[in-house]
Amino acid sequence: MKFGPGHPLAYPVSVTIGALVVCLAWAPFGDLDQVAALATVALGILGYTGFQLATALGMLPNGLADIGPRRTDSSRGDGDGDGGSHLDAGSCTDCGTGSSGSSSADREAAGRSSARSDAARTVEIKRVRQQHRLVSRSWLEITENYRTRWLPVFFDSTMLGMTESEAEVTDRSVDSANLHFYPSGKARSSEPPGRLIDNPSRPDPDAPILASDSARVRRRLLLDAQSTVAAPFVALMWVYISAGGFIAFLAATSVAAATAIWLAAIRGSDPS
Repeated sequence: MKFGPGHPLAYPVSVTIGALVVCLAWAPFGDLDQVAALATVALGILGYTGFQLATALGMLPNGLADIGPRRTDSSRGDGDGDGGSHLDAGSCTDCGTGSSGSSSADREAAGRSSARSDAARTVEIKRVRQQHRLVSRSWLEITENYRTRWLPVFFDSTMLGMTESEAEVTDRSVDSANLHFYPSGKARSSEPPGRLIDNPSRPDPDAPILASDSARVRRRLLLDAQSTVAAPFVALMWVYISAGGFIAFLAATSVAAATAIWLAAIRGSDPS
């Protein structure tokens, strides 16, 4: 799995590697309890990163399977009706045939439902930016059959010039005419909390400049580092619990800061 410099997943993967390096760098200087704590943090980072990447790459559902209108399974009713007529006839052989027919109909209905879920549907999408406290994320507002879902996606600088358009969605992918989106979480049926800022309704002539500025790694790290203000307090708690010294305080502060930056990045932070 390779991600180029401009790939939407390149930044979160790089930050994940950086957080793991910080954990490993302090391991030789800790005692058994401190090394165990570092290993726990590293395993948590690896586990959640794997989950987020699996969702982004379509290995896990993104929550859009039920965006279409609810459908009733008419074949189940037909099968039950047939089974009832056989029971009225009072024949055991017919009962077995009716039960088999109903089961076959159920399997066929399940197959059709799965096919509908995997089949691409055309929807209307637009990009919105969420600003909630220290959290800034990109979302797609997806509308189909008068129903709307909000799907968080990893930031791509080309989204800054995006206007409302059509896209093809399944329960594992979202694609517009010139963009493939990588979900950073599950879709939701209610608006995300905080302030939502819509993209311009017309192409923004300044979008290429804004995209270039937003794609800078230094800018992204500075914005994601806002939550690291709590790192020294977390370190003080750790030193108090483990009865460590100044080195333990430095290690805990750097690990907490790296973990805070990683969490913002892997959840799909938006630097725009």
